[in-house]
This record gives sequence, C-alpha cells and structure tokens, in this order.
Amino acid sequence: MNAPQLIDQFGRQIDYVRLSVTDRCDLRCTYCIPEGFNDFEEPAHWLDFDEIERLIGAFARLGVRRVRLTGGEPLLRRNIVELSARLAALPGVDDLSLSTNGTQLEKHAAALKAAGVTRLNVSLDSLRQARVERINGRDVLARVMAGLDAARDVGFTPIKLNMVALAGINDDEIDQMVAFCMARGFVLRLIETMPMGATGRNAEYLDLQPVKERLRREFGLLDTTFPGAGPARYLGSADGRFNVGFITPISQHFCQTCNRVRVSVDGTAYMCLGQDEHFAFRPMLRDGCSDAELDAAILRAIDLKPERHEFREAPQKVMRFMSMTGG
Repeated sequence: MNAPQLIDQFGRQIDYVRLSVTDRCDLRCTYCIPEGFNDFEEPAHWLDFDEIERLIGAFARLGVRRVRLTGGEPLLRRNIVELSARLAALPGVDDLSLSTNGTQLEKHAAALKAAGVTRLNVSLDSLRQARVERINGRDVLARVMAGLDAARDVGFTPIKLNMVALAGINDDEIDQMVAFCMARGFVLRLIETMPMGATGRNAEYLDLQPVKERLRREFGLLDTTFPGAGPARYLGSADGRFNVGFITPISQHFCQTCNRVRVSVDGTAYMCLGQDEHFAFRPMLRDGCSDAELDAAILRAIDLKPERHEFREAPQKVMRFMSMTGG
C-alpha cells in the first residue's frame, strides 16, 4: 500500500518538518536575536517529549519523512539525545537531522550519532575570531571548530556549514570559506538574510546571484543536485568532492517547491517564514485529543499554507524573530 501524502492547496507535497525544541540560544547573532532580548517562551508552554513524539508521529503517519531539530540552539534542550532517539525510532521517519551553532557539539556529537541523527548543519559565518564575536555576540570560534572535528571523527557525513552572507561584514571571506570546506570535506551553504523581525530587516543583505556566478567561474563549478530536503540550489566540483549551496529567499525564491512546515517550541506550526498562517497543536495535545483528531488537525493546518512569502513586497510583515519560529 502506498504511503499517505500531505498535499497543500498548491499541489506541493509536504514531507519535511523543522521542529524547534527551544527558543533559547547561547549566541546573539546580529541577524537573529537582538542583544538583551528576553521575551522567550515560558518553559511550561514548551511541548514535552511525549507531546513532541506524538505530534511528529502523526506527521509521519501522514507522509512526513524528514525531521530537523532546530532552535534557538537545540543542544541547549535538556536530554536532547533522548528525544533524538525517540524521534529516530518513529515509523516513517527516514531522516533525522539537526541544525546547531556548534558551541555544544563537541560533547554531544557521539551520542547524537548513536541516537540516530543522520546529518548535521553547523552555523559558521566567519573563520576570523574577531568577526565571529562581532556577528555572533560571543567568542566561540574555537568551540565550534572543536565541535566540527568531533562530528567528523564520529562519522557524520555530510556536514553542512551554513554561512549567512552579510554585505560589508563577511562577504570578503566567501572564497576562504570555500577553500576551508574543500579541504575538510564539508558542504558549504551560503544564505541570504531574511527580514524576520527588526534584526533580520536591519541585517546587511547580500544578493547571492552574482556570488554564485563568480564562484562558478573561479572554481570551475557546475550545476548539480545534492541530497536533502532543503531549498538550496547547488554548484559542485567536476570530481564531485565539493558542493556549495545557495539559499536565496530574496533574490530567487523557492516557494513553488516548498515542502516544509515549522513547529515552534510551544507546538505552533508555522506554514511559512514570511507569512503568519499558523496552527496551535498544544491545546489539542493537552486536552487529550484522539489520533484521528490530531491527524485531521494536521490536514487543516496544511491547507493554511500560503503560496509564497512577501519578503520583497512587505519586508515589515513578520515581526517575530527567527528563533521564535524555529530556524
């Protein structure tokens, strides 16, 4: 029997959930959480592990195959390894990945791998200590590097490095980051800033289309595809040993192929980063809903998914920060 599929009103198959397990983070990146921000979700409102397992299990019953743990910083959630193991064991979940800023990765890498996490994305916006401190608000470069080494040592592959490209801040390091990833076998992903909250709107936006064409020429890269559920468009080396992805929500949006929803730490599913359509699952879960009621609610939520964001047309529209939605 064919597995069920979640299809939205625009014919897109939704098979990917990005699950925020905390809105807390130990960094204050200039494009994400402003320094001094304290308006975090009350822990009593966080979904507990049983509620998370039940919700993701329902998504999986309906056709979701990929789950990514995000935050905030997901490795700050207590007992994250236990949760990872529970989600990896759910029927239908074929791919459990995790996005992290890398500061806690050294101590968790081996346990995450053993628990069933298959892939890692690690944020790294600069290879220069002073710039890391400027962008991230903390001097954490050595800890991130140690985390990357630990992840590679325990066999994580691929490891993707996410670099938010900021005009006048780190755009002169892009070639250096390419060389760094080539030498270590990492996949590089360059990301345009998104106008999420005041921090996102104030970030130094860089159009990645000219960057993509320059890297194509200078490194002899070719159009290619790369496994994964994300929106990046990739270039790769002719020998297949290096890939660089471009996530371009502003200069070349990917809404027509969007296959994902985001679930925040309080159980609210957001249908789009750039719109406000959402569905709150926590009240249902805490009221003891049946599996049939939960499945029906997910179908209603998917019907709310809009056709596209309006980052260009209405950059002021989304007031919530990225960490509030889930990365």
